[in-house]
Amino acid sequence: MTNHLASHPSPRQAPDPRQTSNFQQYPLGLFIWFAELGMIEKSRPVLVLAFPGSDDARALAVVAPLTSQIRGMRGEIDLGKPRWLPKHSAVNVQGLASFDHRKLAHRMGQLSPTQMAEIKTAIRDLLGL
Repeated sequence: MTNHLASHPSPRQAPDPRQTSNFQQYPLGLFIWFAELGMIEKSRPVLVLAFPGSDDARALAVVAPLTSQIRGMRGEIDLGKPRWLPKHSAVNVQGLASFDHRKLAHRMGQLSPTQMAEIKTAIRDLLGL
């Protein structure tokens, strides 16, 4: 079996998409970022699902938040306790959101292709795609 992560840069080596003119080369959906959301929302880790291109109408990143309050319900994909997260966490696809991409403060870690496949399945199920 091939290690799919070997072809992707580590979180420390990955290019910063906020400073990359061609974000299409960046592996969306594999990296967890910490988002500084300010006083309106709780700052938290997020999975970046879409990042704005130079020709997009808005400079919005589309994300799925991570949560440590796991209920085991539809829309939660359990990530366990990776070494780069402080607690056992899950991606909450029911919490899809968009915000200014400049709120992405720093990369925290990387998901596996298997985890990303589970997340894509959960999003398709949630949206009926």
